[in-house]
Amino acid sequence: MVNVRKAAVIGCGFVGASIAFSLMQRGLYSELVLIDANREKAEGEAMDLSHGLPYAASMKIYAGTYDDVADCAMVILTAGANQKPGETRLDLIGKNVAILKSILPELTSRNFQGILLVVANPVDVLTYAAWKLSGLPANRVIGSGTVLDTARLKYLLSQELGVDSRNVHAAVIGEHGDSELAVWSSANISSIDLDQFCRLKGIENRKELLDKIYHEVRDSAYEIIQRKGATYYGIAMAVARIAECIVKNEHAMLPVSVPLSGQYGLEGLCLSIPSIVGKDGVEQVLEIPLDRDEHQALLASAAQLKEVITSIGL
Repeated sequence: MVNVRKAAVIGCGFVGASIAFSLMQRGLYSELVLIDANREKAEGEAMDLSHGLPYAASMKIYAGTYDDVADCAMVILTAGANQKPGETRLDLIGKNVAILKSILPELTSRNFQGILLVVANPVDVLTYAAWKLSGLPANRVIGSGTVLDTARLKYLLSQELGVDSRNVHAAVIGEHGDSELAVWSSANISSIDLDQFCRLKGIENRKELLDKIYHEVRDSAYEIIQRKGATYYGIAMAVARIAECIVKNEHAMLPVSVPLSGQYGLEGLCLSIPSIVGKDGVEQVLEIPLDRDEHQALLASAAQLKEVITSIGL
């Protein structure tokens, strides 16, 4: 029996602990289990978080074992090697697939019936591996994808255009990594076409501006890692947003990483594609309109990930 108000975070490093903190603040769950190879680390994080509960929602936070995941509605997988300065997300693949292969049997052997949310990088490849190796239905294996990249895009656009970031509607799709693409063709500011809005704001060098923003979005993680060693607050808030859509059955559209089954002519991989997310996970993967250049960029991104998937024998 799935407990819809219970979740687990596997991996209590910077990302996992920040996700737990973000979930606690939102009050989405009544029970949150922290699991880590270093049991003391999980215990310490659970203690630290629990001490703030008098000022947050009523819930139980504790360090647990894989036996505690059997009835979880969601398991959030962050365990893995961290991206180091100068290292791409794809460089992490060997280490993190091995870690994934050690964790998944712990879930499947306990008849886990909830949603598996993969956050560890490279997230698109690991989401595909998790789906193939776990045997879980496609709708219940989700990667955090480009939800964070999309937030970065909205934020940087809002700063350049002088508007609230919540009024910016645009998406980053493809790989959560160096081959991702911004979908400018359908971007808008509260229903005003982005081109038109730029004209209203008197912005002449639109192409140069958007190219600059795209590169800043794509390279954000590298810039943050160079300065502080890791990124974790942004992804924690992105994961909490995905969890909120599921717990509240919002049917919200998010660019999560999902197994493709013919969308854009692609299959045999996971890519970050706008999808409708609700209580059962991914309800529908949307084949959104792309212009010719965007479609070619998406195919190129997919080709790169397909090579990696082939190289690890999935």
